[in-house]
Amino acid sequence: MSVIDFHSHVLPRIDDGSHSSEESLGMLQISASQGIDVMAATSHFYATEDRISSFLNRRRCSEERLKERMNQELTKEERIPRLIMGAEVAFFTGISRAERLEELTYEGTDLLLLEMPFTKWNKSEIEEVRYILERRKLRVMLAHLERFLMIPGNKKRIYELMELPVYVQINAGSFERWGERRQISKMIRKKEQIFLGSDCHGIHHRVPNLKNGREALEKMMGSTFIDKMDKEAAVLLGLEDK
Repeated sequence: MSVIDFHSHVLPRIDDGSHSSEESLGMLQISASQGIDVMAATSHFYATEDRISSFLNRRRCSEERLKERMNQELTKEERIPRLIMGAEVAFFTGISRAERLEELTYEGTDLLLLEMPFTKWNKSEIEEVRYILERRKLRVMLAHLERFLMIPGNKKRIYELMELPVYVQINAGSFERWGERRQISKMIRKKEQIFLGSDCHGIHHRVPNLKNGREALEKMMGSTFIDKMDKEAAVLLGLEDK
């Protein structure tokens, strides 16, 4: 069964993540040492700063640079995670009606990694997500949802959002903080469709740490939960049949 990292900034020189192909390769090697089989490259997409077409072109070029370095540096015996392209799409007003939104989903799927605003939410944000689900027929995974619990007044909206058929991605590093760990436990008991991402950005800062998160989650929920999560994760990305 594949171990999947749903959230990383492993592509070089495209956002605030990896600064070079060499650093990206290091991130992949660290992840491999932790038993990671698949790593989603979810570079930031901000509609206020970029067009979807230009983002996709930059992502393709970044992926090509990384693969060229991998071909140069890796031996045939060295195993690194399989890369799947995606995007961490920052919420913006009107996102539910944005053209070409489907092109920002995880490669080969209809699953969109959506980063909600770091402000107090209102009803309109919830309705935009609902529109994406019901009218655009996309599935939505909410990036590091636990981080938004710290924003005053947001808890009610978060649990309202979780009533929708969304998936929740939690950052592995959040298990290191007691307050967030307690909130994560409550979230899981509210909604079991929880998946993990490292949200790694480099080899010195915000490093790949999915293994630590998996161990903490297993301690919290048990090995059966982890096995079920891994199975559902593989199905979500089209790596296994239901």
